[in-house]
Amino acid sequence: MTIRQSIDKFFNNHSETRDNHWDPKLQTHYFKTTKDKGFKTVEEFFRKSKSYEIVATSEDHGEISVNCSGSKKSFVIATIIMVKPFRTAIDLSITTESILPFDLGYSHRLIPKIYDDLKKELVLIEK
Repeated sequence: MTIRQSIDKFFNNHSETRDNHWDPKLQTHYFKTTKDKGFKTVEEFFRKSKSYEIVATSEDHGEISVNCSGSKKSFVIATIIMVKPFRTAIDLSITTESILPFDLGYSHRLIPKIYDDLKKELVLIEK
């Protein structure tokens, strides 16, 4: 991990996934499912958990907005997009609420945790 990557990880209050992220844990995850089933699975995951409260959903845009009340308050946006038949991308964007302008890596660690929980419900497609 470079110094710049360490700064991005620990001295920031926002993390999000993307295809070419330097951290493999924060790369976009693709699942073998349709957009509708993926959307319903992600929505159900957040509804079942006591740590998350769904603020808004938009099936048309494939987005779910969620407040997280874990050890730190944060705001999560999950974006579900079908890129090919039975290949659906799920991206996450997390911003942590804090007095300080950084969260010491909390948002960076929360993304893999959510992905691990989703892998229990959906089949991950390896790149």
